[in-house]
Amino acid sequence: MMSSPAPLVRIGVIGFGQWGPNHVRNFSLMDGVEVVRVCDSSEVRLTAARKFLRGVATTTEAAAITQAADIDAVVVATPTGTHFALVKAALEAGKDVLCEKPLAQTAAQCRELAGLALKHGRILMVGHVFLYNSGVLHLKTDLDRGELGRIYYMDAVRTNLGPVRQDVGAIYDLASHDISIFNFLLGAQPLEVSATGNSVLQAGIEDVGFLTLYYPGNIVCHAHTSWLNPRKVRQLTIVGDHKMAVWDDMNNLEPIRYYDKGVTADHYSSFGEFQMILRDGQITIPKVKMSEPLQKQDGEFIASVRSRQAPISDAKLGLAVVLAIEAAMESLKNHGRAAKVGSL
Repeated sequence: MMSSPAPLVRIGVIGFGQWGPNHVRNFSLMDGVEVVRVCDSSEVRLTAARKFLRGVATTTEAAAITQAADIDAVVVATPTGTHFALVKAALEAGKDVLCEKPLAQTAAQCRELAGLALKHGRILMVGHVFLYNSGVLHLKTDLDRGELGRIYYMDAVRTNLGPVRQDVGAIYDLASHDISIFNFLLGAQPLEVSATGNSVLQAGIEDVGFLTLYYPGNIVCHAHTSWLNPRKVRQLTIVGDHKMAVWDDMNNLEPIRYYDKGVTADHYSSFGEFQMILRDGQITIPKVKMSEPLQKQDGEFIASVRSRQAPISDAKLGLAVVLAIEAAMESLKNHGRAAKVGSL
């Protein structure tokens, strides 16, 4: 007996700038999904949208998507400051929502949006796209299996020359990626955050940020973020008591390397000194099947819309990231003094 086709999911996309076109492309290629309408404030970008996807309707009015009867789910791919109002309007109109990260500018706004999604029985997903990266997912599986042993610390570097944003600084824009990865891999949120940085190009908007996050279990994570750097780097180092790992997102052929290295306690010397022995073993390069993270993320959004099951990157995870960012910004104002992270 043949199964009936999945119900059609009709999509409206708000924002056709950096990420909007990628979402339109992904959804337009999925079976049982139709991109009905695209919204943007720029007529130039809307003209590009009509050329990009023949037959798609366009509008400059967000309400023509959030309030439309012919749309089931809304994608919000606009500047951070607009997220709250757009997501709120869509949820209140009974739409499922995929919102680019961060979910909102404040934790209070994130809590309100999460509450609205729960009240109206809607899916609310946040576009923390690196949680759908093949390398990150591979690391998550191995960490959960204890391959690296007890985790001591993680160190992330996310730098490039641009793009320079005017709505939020490097911490909101870039560190949100690394915080989401830390939280996802550790299955926890930080207790405290210490942050320093500098605003060079624009007053009050940091171009570089250095974050230290303190997690339960005496695990410390560090993130270096900058859009004022000569090299594009996306790397994560994980140090455990059994093994160490390095993930390089710029290396498509060998994104992950495991190092059988470490420091182990051996014995007391004849002089009563405790000996620490360095272990230097083999390097293992696992085979990682690569796929496009955004495509995988958008696919999970549609699956969640149909199954009514929360995605990995749900509103709770989005709130946890913004709570950590708020603590980082508080610490930044206080010249690196550690700030406590609010509870979920």
